[in-house]
Amino acid sequence: MDVSKKKVLEQTALRIRKAVIEGTYHAKSGHPGGSLSIADVLAYLYFCEMNVDAAHPDNPNRDRFVLSKGHCAPALYGALALKGFFDESEIQSLRHIGAMLQGHPCMTSTPGVDMSTGSLGQGVSAAVGMALAAKFDGKDYRTYAILGDGEIEEGQVWEAAMFAAHKKLDNLCIVVDNNNLQIDGSLEEVNSPYPIPEKFEAFGWNVIVIDAHDFDQIEEAFTAARACTGKPTAIIQKSVKGKGVSFMENQANWHGSAPNAEQYEQAMNELNSALSAMKEG
Repeated sequence: MDVSKKKVLEQTALRIRKAVIEGTYHAKSGHPGGSLSIADVLAYLYFCEMNVDAAHPDNPNRDRFVLSKGHCAPALYGALALKGFFDESEIQSLRHIGAMLQGHPCMTSTPGVDMSTGSLGQGVSAAVGMALAAKFDGKDYRTYAILGDGEIEEGQVWEAAMFAAHKKLDNLCIVVDNNNLQIDGSLEEVNSPYPIPEKFEAFGWNVIVIDAHDFDQIEEAFTAARACTGKPTAIIQKSVKGKGVSFMENQANWHGSAPNAEQYEQAMNELNSALSAMKEG
């Protein structure tokens, strides 16, 4: 990846992270930790990989995206706002009564959302259905989904994985956000799904393991996923929960806690400083 493209993506990811902090602070609730860990992959998906256009959100040939770990909607909303699906000012209304942006994605009220999600394990099943529909209809759009690593403790995920491989859905690419923390602690403490890559391989998937915060690796992974035929692809991204905000990184308690005023100021200062340094560099 050339330097200028990477720089733009890094800035976009920082702006998505700012939206996460902005939204959860004004909501006084939400899930910043896992939202921050997927900011980079969302930046790449929406600004490099996927065929989506805010001017034509219902284009039947658009690529589909499902945020299977729906509680990380603040990051998705940041990406959608930056892509032009709605004004960035909406971010401050996150989780407010009657607002467009609720705690989990809703396809009936939020432009750019292809599937309502929130009940863990179900989003990936919807994504599999979308990919299968494209095959039935002879369409060439692709379907993408992001799952949490705690989410894959759900049995429904593995039923969907088995079905997708059986149907050879090579137009399906999922990302497992492996930050190793869920609401009650580490994966090993709660209910370990490890080894994750080997399990998807055993189900017949093409598996790629990457650093979630390295845009070169992200690009290589999605390029390889497009080139793979006869199998769905699972990208296992090793990420840092709370990435980009020093006091949130690798802290399970930030799974579902909103920053207070002092924490908000510190987080935004850190992200703004990183953004300014990048623009000057």
